[in-house]
Amino acid sequence: MTDIAQRNRPENPNEPSGSSDEARKTSTTKRGGGDPASRGRTTIADGVVEKIAGLAARDVLGVHAMGSGISRTFGAVRDRVPGTSKSSATRGVKAEVGEVQTALDLEIVVDYGVSITEVARAVRENVIAAVERMTGLEVVEVNIAVSDVKLPDEEEEESEQRLQ
Repeated sequence: MTDIAQRNRPENPNEPSGSSDEARKTSTTKRGGGDPASRGRTTIADGVVEKIAGLAARDVLGVHAMGSGISRTFGAVRDRVPGTSKSSATRGVKAEVGEVQTALDLEIVVDYGVSITEVARAVRENVIAAVERMTGLEVVEVNIAVSDVKLPDEEEEESEQRLQ
């Protein structure tokens, strides 16, 4: 008998060919303790979910900014100070992360003329899709507070007052 024939021959003559190979594969899987993906634990920080949600919310047409006027002002000052850790991506977002679920609170400023209910629906859909896809967490709720409406002429008035 050749080497190839011996390797393909079942160990037990009563076994159909290939079953000993299946037994070896099964024992190999059991030896390591199961699926490698289930070995260990992954934890995701609140800040990670906040960044994902903040970026996803900003992508929605009609969202002018995130956070209240005060938080945007403090954020702009904080962004200019070297060594500050809080990113503008998380401004206006608060996440509570559990082991398998998360809940989000967002504070947004919308552009004048858009449907607030449609913007809120689109923000929810985009945030839920992004967070669930990237983290694997189930998003149980996305609460949205609209804190302001950006009027089209607001920036022009502010810049005129500064020039005078």
